[in-house]
Amino acid sequence: MKKQRDIIKQLSDKELKYQLLLSQTIIFFISLFLSFFMFDSMLQWLEHFDLNLKEIIFYGGISGIIIVLFDLLIMYLFPAKWYDDGGINERIFKNREMSEILIIVSVVSIAEEFLFRGVLQTTFGYVLASSLFALVHIRYLTKPILFVSVLITSFYIGWIFELTGNLLVTITAHFIVDFLLAIIIRYQK
Repeated sequence: MKKQRDIIKQLSDKELKYQLLLSQTIIFFISLFLSFFMFDSMLQWLEHFDLNLKEIIFYGGISGIIIVLFDLLIMYLFPAKWYDDGGINERIFKNREMSEILIIVSVVSIAEEFLFRGVLQTTFGYVLASSLFALVHIRYLTKPILFVSVLITSFYIGWIFELTGNLLVTITAHFIVDFLLAIIIRYQK
């Protein structure tokens, strides 16, 4: 954890944004690559995209807001040192323009949901995909409250995908969580 924090401190804001977007682009292409092997056809994979606005708003939008409220409750109930990620999220979002925040959270929510729900959950199941999602957020492992929050969030979003089978719903929920928390970080005094 300390090594990662030290490495991130050495990066400029531009380099940090580049590294973040590069890692998410790699995740996105891994999901596309795996899709060719995990599904009989790309049409089978594309069945997980349904532009059902009621479903997207109800399951994606409302769930995203519930998750953010849960995170805010954690921030209220526990000391900052219990859920602080070492200032990494603050470094990512604090000095960003709104357009940059929108790009970052869009790329992250699409890439991660493609891989963890679209490929891994549909192929290996809900528990494995949700657990792997939490473990990929490695910097949270040394902060039990933060890790449990990510784990609960992962299982909740995975459950939403189980209910709807719609990646647009989980992408929306993920986007709302990341976007609202990024805005809080950005404008927090």
